[in-house]
Amino acid sequence: MDHVKYVKEQAFAYLEPLQKNSVDLFLCYCGFEKCHPGYGFGPAVRAEYLIHYILEGEGTYHVNGKTYHLVKNQGFLILPDKITYYEADQNHPWQYIWIGINGVKASHYLNYANLNENNLIFNFEDSSRLKDYVFQMLELDCYTHANELKLQALIYQFFSALTEANHQVASPYKTKGSEIYLQQSLQYIHSNYSNPIKISDIAEFVGINRSYLTNIFKEKLSISPQEYLVNHRLMIACEILRQTNLPVAHIAKGVGYTDPFAFSKIFRKHKGVSPSQYRTQKNLDD
Repeated sequence: MDHVKYVKEQAFAYLEPLQKNSVDLFLCYCGFEKCHPGYGFGPAVRAEYLIHYILEGEGTYHVNGKTYHLVKNQGFLILPDKITYYEADQNHPWQYIWIGINGVKASHYLNYANLNENNLIFNFEDSSRLKDYVFQMLELDCYTHANELKLQALIYQFFSALTEANHQVASPYKTKGSEIYLQQSLQYIHSNYSNPIKISDIAEFVGINRSYLTNIFKEKLSISPQEYLVNHRLMIACEILRQTNLPVAHIAKGVGYTDPFAFSKIFRKHKGVSPSQYRTQKNLDD
C-alpha cells in the first residue's frame, strides 16, 4: 500500500506523505517548480501553512488586498483559510521550492522565524541551504520508518535555518495559554492512553475545567478531547494489529479498554470492521 504521493519531472517535483504520525509539526507536502511566464495559482484557500521560497526569477503575491513583488532569496507565507493568488513574472518567471506544514506547534515555530499574519514576507540569503533541505525531502520517495524520521528531521532543520536568519529584536514569541493547555493535554494522552483515563483526568492534570478543555480542543483541532483520545487509541491499536498476532483482548487492554467487547464495538464503529477483520484485510493488502 502506498504511503507517499510522488511526482518528478524536469521542471516540477512534488512529495506528499500520506501517513502523518506527528502531532506537533508535520509535512503536508513539499515541492519545486520552474514556472512558465505568467503562470499563476489561485485565488485559492489552503487548509495548512504554506511557505514558498524563490530560487530564481521574480513574481507577485496577492493577499489581504496587498500585492508583494518578490525576487530571488525572498519567500512568502500563506496562512490557512486566507484567499491568496500568486503569479510568475512574464519576463523573469520564478523558480521556487515550497513546503506545506501543519500541527499543534506549526504557528509556534513559524513565530520563531518571525512569520505570522503581521509578517508574511521573509529574506534568506543562503538559497542553497533551504533548497538542499527540500530536495533531500524530495528524495524520500518511498515510505519507511527511517525515511519518516529523516523527513521529520529535515522539517526541523528547515525551520531552524529560518529562525537563525531572523534577526528581529522583537520580544520572544509567547505561547498563548490555551496552546500550553493543549500541548500538556496531548502529552498526557500520549503518555497515559493505555490506562482507563477519563477527560476529567486530563482536565485535572492541566488545571482547568472539562468544559474549557473541550472548547480548546474544538478550537485548535476541531474535535473534542474524547474524540482525540479514541482516535489516538485506535491508531495505536491498528498499528499493533498490523504488526503482531496478539489477541484482541490484550490489544484492547493495551490501549486503555478493560472490556474487550467495548473495544471491539468502538473499533467497528470507527473503522467499519471488527479488529480481527481489520487485521486480516491489512495482512492481505501487505
